[in-house]
Amino acid sequence: MPFSLSQRAARRLYLLVSFLLLLHFYALYTRYFPNNNGHIYSINGSIPPDCPSLPGLDNVLLVLKTGVTEAHDKLPIHRNTTLRCMPNYIVWSDYEEQIADIPVHDVLYNESATLHQLPDFNLYTRVQSHGRDALTRTDLSDDVSTPFGKSNPGWKLDKWKFVPMIEHTFRKYDRADWYVFMEADTYIMWPAMMAWLAKLDRTQPKYLGNQMQIRDVIFAHGGSGFVLSRPAMERAAALLEEKRGYWDSITKEEWAGDCVLGILLKEAGVNLDWSWPMLQIAPPKELDHFGSNYGRTPWCYPAVSFHHLKTDDIRELSSLEKMWSVEGAPLLFRDVFFQLGRPRMSDVPVDGWDNEAVEEKKGVKNADECRAVCEKDENCLQYVLRNDGMCCIGRDARVGQQKVGYTSGWMLERIDRVAKKMGTCPRPEWIS
Repeated sequence: MPFSLSQRAARRLYLLVSFLLLLHFYALYTRYFPNNNGHIYSINGSIPPDCPSLPGLDNVLLVLKTGVTEAHDKLPIHRNTTLRCMPNYIVWSDYEEQIADIPVHDVLYNESATLHQLPDFNLYTRVQSHGRDALTRTDLSDDVSTPFGKSNPGWKLDKWKFVPMIEHTFRKYDRADWYVFMEADTYIMWPAMMAWLAKLDRTQPKYLGNQMQIRDVIFAHGGSGFVLSRPAMERAAALLEEKRGYWDSITKEEWAGDCVLGILLKEAGVNLDWSWPMLQIAPPKELDHFGSNYGRTPWCYPAVSFHHLKTDDIRELSSLEKMWSVEGAPLLFRDVFFQLGRPRMSDVPVDGWDNEAVEEKKGVKNADECRAVCEKDENCLQYVLRNDGMCCIGRDARVGQQKVGYTSGWMLERIDRVAKKMGTCPRPEWIS
């Protein structure tokens, strides 16, 4: 006898199946067409009238990546600096909130339940359930960076943001000419950035960044800031849609999310344009102002980005950018030296300061003896007496930073002589 249902039971079954199908299609929709996580914003819906006119800026989308463990400390300074004059920007994090009138969106919200069960997502699931009250001291600790990154929970989670950041950003805003990515401790000099992009072909798949390498993978360092053209975003997004699970498996195996992005773009046929020194991994105080690398000397290149910045560093760079009003002339690394470097170097030894001279020479009793060691080497430009009594010298010129027990000094006559030899930069050098 064939099985049959009563009219009431059939109606219930129909409603149940309809509900399950609705859930299924909703899941697919939110997976491939993200919800309102990620509106494109300008603060208060308008750009202040005193903002500089930068041609092409309307066709740029700024993408800022942060995390719940750092956003409250690092994001507010961008309210009146980086984001103030940006017509289009989006801030991705691992927690949905609003900070200093800045909408912050969860880029991991529709990752698979399988991923959310991984140890790397422990911080994420706790914060989604209990909000900021779930954060612990360990979560908020700021580990020292190593060649293999950091070990705190926020850093381990961060690598998972790169792939969905590309996916969600492009689905939400696919009409920009350029997509500029940065982190919360990065600052971008927008006049120089826009002058640079104006020299490039936006119709080509472009991937600009400070080159890094893990094994045989060359990729753009995320913290230095990197840039993708629309064709590059299109290729990356298409490849992600084609085999999304594969890229999750790659992310699981790698320890750096920006490396995963480099692998993705390489497979999409987009090679990295090496962009050092214009995009920097360090703040101005750590720069070797006279050094060369990769066959380039920064001196006459425009300064486009700096990384590992504190709030005061960002405020200082923003002020420098505002006062740099030479018509049509971008801020060069030469200018950074004369504005932020040379004025902070002293012929008199400075206590409690480490200028990062690293060549160990010998143990000495005081800073005067250390200076004498530096004087004997005609290429020595700076010296530091460490707290263990070791005198170190440097053939570069760095400002450095405060450090208890250290005493630093600079050979200003020699430094000025080198700076004069470096020249005046009749025209900027560009990476093109």
